[in-house]
Amino acid sequence: MVRRPLGNHHHGPDTLLVTSDATTQTETALTETAPTETALTEATQTGTTQTEQTANEIDRLRDLTGAARVVLWDFDGPICRLFARHRAERVAAELVDWLAGRGLHNLLSDSERDSLDPHVVLRAVDRRHPGSDLVAELEERLTQEELRAAGSALPTPYADPLIRTWTAVGSRLAITTNNSPRVVRAYLRGRGLTACFAPHIYGRTTDLHLLKPDPHCLNRALAATGSAPSAALMIGDSPSDLAAANDAGVPFLGYARNERKGKVLREAGAGCVVASLEPLLRVLRGR
Repeated sequence: MVRRPLGNHHHGPDTLLVTSDATTQTETALTETAPTETALTEATQTGTTQTEQTANEIDRLRDLTGAARVVLWDFDGPICRLFARHRAERVAAELVDWLAGRGLHNLLSDSERDSLDPHVVLRAVDRRHPGSDLVAELEERLTQEELRAAGSALPTPYADPLIRTWTAVGSRLAITTNNSPRVVRAYLRGRGLTACFAPHIYGRTTDLHLLKPDPHCLNRALAATGSAPSAALMIGDSPSDLAAANDAGVPFLGYARNERKGKVLREAGAGCVVASLEPLLRVLRGR
């Protein structure tokens, strides 16, 4: 049997739906978490066994979490897949169409129009018309789309119990994100997680130049929690998260739900990247 979160709403501790697709789910999980043949070959060539690799990863996670009194979470990725069903590509295209409808088609470059990333569109307009009513209206349109997406977002596996466990062991949690804080609050409320973070939710403001990779939201969280950077930990899934953490002096743990994202993080300089939050949960529960 497979236990699966029931939608995006939390009714009491970890509401679960039992399904009969255990074989498919288990095979998928094993495929995603098992080491590839290439990885095993490389490990053998370097004289490192898979057991040693796992032990080294656990030791690094113990070191990172042991020093963390405050944990700063990116939102879209480590906590949930915000645009899992309400596709970001469609949102970006609608923002581009809205601009075109106002006679502003040429405000964006070809690459910006084709980026399929709503944040790219928003930031491009802000660079050309910073602080304008146009930017404010575009940002509100994006926020409304993010709110729609929050209702169908997919929780990241193990994120909910990890958040609750980290709270239970006495760490303070904050969210540092480029998404709207209204969206974050709506999602956390639906999962019953608000108390684990509130009031420390630091998201997009009208000062769009302060979005990550600028460390502004991380510095706000550190100041509000009274934490030194070395006593904090940032969990993120993008190079901009890593850059913001480096600039703020905060240790970084990368989360990558697939190998492509993991490669991007490692190439950006991330020293520790996990493909699942489950080992992190085991480390905390083993304290």
